[in-house]
Amino acid sequence: MNTIESLLAGNAYPGCGILIGTMKGCSVIAYFLMGRSENSRNRVLYEEGDALKIRISDEAKLEDPSLILYAPMRVCAGSTVVTNGDHTDTICASLLSGHSLQFAMSTRCYEPDAPNDTPRICGLALPTGRYTLGIVKKAENAPDCVRKYWSYDAREGVAHLIHTYESDGDPLPAFRGEPRELEIAGTPEALADQIWGALNEANRIALCVRSTDLRNGRFTSVIRNKLSGD
Repeated sequence: MNTIESLLAGNAYPGCGILIGTMKGCSVIAYFLMGRSENSRNRVLYEEGDALKIRISDEAKLEDPSLILYAPMRVCAGSTVVTNGDHTDTICASLLSGHSLQFAMSTRCYEPDAPNDTPRICGLALPTGRYTLGIVKKAENAPDCVRKYWSYDAREGVAHLIHTYESDGDPLPAFRGEPRELEIAGTPEALADQIWGALNEANRIALCVRSTDLRNGRFTSVIRNKLSGD
């Protein structure tokens, strides 16, 4: 089975990434940020209640906040939502209205940042441990939105990873195929160290690993921020 190192080490720019799986009776979600521009790199992750948010590190260097400031992770209707944009809020509103992640993402398209046309990726972890990953990206030869979703049952020591870009490039190539299955083990801290160490040192920005106990819904988080010296 794949490992974090085999999937991320050597990939200079996978972009933003979402990993969801099960480890030691807990639902585990990892979210990482990468960036090539000064505007993208000028960010840190922090928690406010049960939400994971992004803030600017140096306001003097801020250029355009429209696509870089959002809440990557929120708890909504008992489930945890994780995305790479403001569609976190779109999904939460859908869940609270009795609809689904897929219903929410039918209203959204890829990001308006041509020529990259960054995909919108998303994940939903249920209180049972079952989880869904999804992507909305540009069709290869048309401006249409392509939407794909995958759902998985909880399996101890197994996770799935999706990220916005397949690799570095100009323009950046969108993620291809299905989420990558991989093995996870150890503690949330060890998992955070493993992911952080596998990400390209020049382009990594921030990382959060959240572990939620499936018995009681309590969670703990490990956050790494490059600008904080992590």
